[in-house]
Amino acid sequence: MSDDLVEAISEVRKEEVSTELKEKKVSWRKGHRYDSSDIESHNFPRPHHGHDSKPVEWPVIFHLAFQSIGVVYGDIGTSPLYVFSSTFPNGIKHNDDILGVLSLILYTLTLLSLIKYVLIVLRANHQGEGGTFALYSLLCRYAKVSLIPNQQAEDYEVSNFQNELPNGRERRASWLKSKLEKSKFAKYFLLFATMLGTSMLIGDGVLTPSISVLSAVAGIQVATPAITEEMIVWISVVILIFLFMVQRFGTDRVGYTFAPILCIWFSFIGGIGLYNIIKFDPTVIKALNPKYIIDYFQRNKKDAWISLGGVILTITGTEALFADVGHFTALSIQISMCCVSYPALLLAYIGQASFLRKNNDLVANTFYKSKPESLFWPMLVVAVLASIIASQSIITGTFSILQQSLSLGCFPRVKVVHTSAKYQGQVYVPEANYLLMLACVGITLGFRTTTNIGNAYGLVVVFVMTLTSFFLVLVMILIWKSHIFLVISYVLTIGSVELIFLSSVFYKFDQGGYLPLVFAAVLMTVMYVWNNVFRKKYYYELKHKISLEMFKEIVVDKSFCRIPGLAMFYSELVEGIPPIFKHYVENVPALHSVLGFISIKSLPISKVSEEERFIFRQVEPKELNVFQCVVRYGYTDVHNKQEPFENILVERLKEFIRDDFLLFQRLMLNNGEVIDDGLVNKMNEIEDLRQDEEDKRQEAVGKEMEVVDKACHAGIVHLIGETEVVAGEGANTAKRIMIDYAYNFLKRNLRQSGKVFDIPHKRMLKVGMTYEL
Repeated sequence: MSDDLVEAISEVRKEEVSTELKEKKVSWRKGHRYDSSDIESHNFPRPHHGHDSKPVEWPVIFHLAFQSIGVVYGDIGTSPLYVFSSTFPNGIKHNDDILGVLSLILYTLTLLSLIKYVLIVLRANHQGEGGTFALYSLLCRYAKVSLIPNQQAEDYEVSNFQNELPNGRERRASWLKSKLEKSKFAKYFLLFATMLGTSMLIGDGVLTPSISVLSAVAGIQVATPAITEEMIVWISVVILIFLFMVQRFGTDRVGYTFAPILCIWFSFIGGIGLYNIIKFDPTVIKALNPKYIIDYFQRNKKDAWISLGGVILTITGTEALFADVGHFTALSIQISMCCVSYPALLLAYIGQASFLRKNNDLVANTFYKSKPESLFWPMLVVAVLASIIASQSIITGTFSILQQSLSLGCFPRVKVVHTSAKYQGQVYVPEANYLLMLACVGITLGFRTTTNIGNAYGLVVVFVMTLTSFFLVLVMILIWKSHIFLVISYVLTIGSVELIFLSSVFYKFDQGGYLPLVFAAVLMTVMYVWNNVFRKKYYYELKHKISLEMFKEIVVDKSFCRIPGLAMFYSELVEGIPPIFKHYVENVPALHSVLGFISIKSLPISKVSEEERFIFRQVEPKELNVFQCVVRYGYTDVHNKQEPFENILVERLKEFIRDDFLLFQRLMLNNGEVIDDGLVNKMNEIEDLRQDEEDKRQEAVGKEMEVVDKACHAGIVHLIGETEVVAGEGANTAKRIMIDYAYNFLKRNLRQSGKVFDIPHKRMLKVGMTYEL
């Protein structure tokens, strides 16, 4: 066939192929395959996409807003139990000190909880997900700050991977982006800060249940002095165990169960607060004047600064509010906070201050003493129930951030159970739930009172909030491209306030404040060891991958027997042939008729649609029947579904074979030239040639499909590398301890890849290898 005829055929078929592709609903932008089998691609085009997600309907938003009351606000909602007693541990020295502390409470609650978190931070959610890791993932989408070089051109074409930025202020954002991408220190610092914030928030998940339940149950002593401290502690332990036992039922059921109780709680504290304002001292409302804060510090100086550690307990649970956004929506949380929680808390704190203005000596038991006597027992019951719910908010947030860190290779493999088929993001982690329960019980039995736990609690709260502000400033500059005036205003107001609080809580380091840092140190060690070795393993595979030339030599070697069947080789490597294949053929001189190299990869986005999950490439020549596949997940995607992973993979492979010719043809047509006028008279001849090409294509596709079908019927085997990781020769002592002992201990006691991805055990073959890192 002459070149002119080929060009003419291409032009004639251009419109027909385009129509056929539209009928198949094939997206060329998504379907384009870059030839990146041999290179780790970094410089590639980045097309922009709009958001395809459907807007949430208002009935669903209100439904989730009601549920969020039972999950998100228990922690911040029960703060009135202990804020004033923690702020005045040595009693009230001056009556106007109450106004100063009340003014601090009101402005802290408004500035940090309402303005910062509800109105600003919730906007920085990463496709509906919140928490420190979600912010880190968001930054990874817009700048190459990830330490693992597994980015591919196709990742930027996923519809959720939208990189379209607002117009204006490009220079500052580009400068910051360039600095972050070029600085290895900046990349490590961001990862370190992310791990620290995550570890502190998990530590919060240990402290919140302990202090909330202890403070609520302690109210029994007010009415029944015969109840001893020992009894209070053991009652609290029983309640904590019950709380963790019900987690397996999921956020959906727990939220529906707890939401009515929290609604009653907010009604009680708001109503009683209004009653106390009217009954005791209505003029306490003048605390809205920040002048009383200045007067309070002038009178008490260092003691006023130390008391900030008690004031900060006003906003405990606000970070969990952000971490829990994945279980609901940002709008549903904003509605429930503005309409229910915030007004009730304002009335509760103002009412307690009004009561204390007339009863300075009762500050140690402000919450229960300020209640009308007829409501004491009902309030005690509701307070205990509310304290249980307070623990629920941070436990739920802990599950969410563990799932995110697991997906990004920063935490060992644990089981993640998606508890709701109706709402995305509602998860339960059995192993984490069990360990949290043991830690909470241990803290409760060890500390026994809320005083020292409160010191530790305040440090966690402020530390995590400060880290969130650091990430938020980067988001404002790099992604939102906010005006520099707004960025500076945020740092000077909210940032400076948080640093003042942070300095105060560190003062009580030796009085229990060390506890969260111990938790954080342990968790960060686990996360750092796992992530560090995870990265070293990836670089090892990248360095020792097999070139396509060597691979082709191995496959066509006559000394290897080709047996019927489909063999799937799993590795972390997203491009190139992994070293597991070379090790396999050195020990087994037989290859299956169809070979597939599978890489399971997590993207720094919350979800990847089913249509965009699989990327296939075929190694040339096609007669080798060798395919490469990257399976991409977001950090909230479910790996184990009703349909086995194996079946989905085979079906997508067949779809790839059917569509591959059309994809190739489209690319060729896009590069075609204008038809020569002299060829118009040869249309009949061209039509015959076109039909011959069509027949040949159909025949080739049919043969290829037949080979795959026969291979599947003959049997599918999954080959997973059972890698033994050891420190290489010349490694120092610290590296040997981290790799040979710490990492291998975690690996031996955690889940294997086959269990995580639901690979059939009977058809799984482990290939033993040793990586010297």
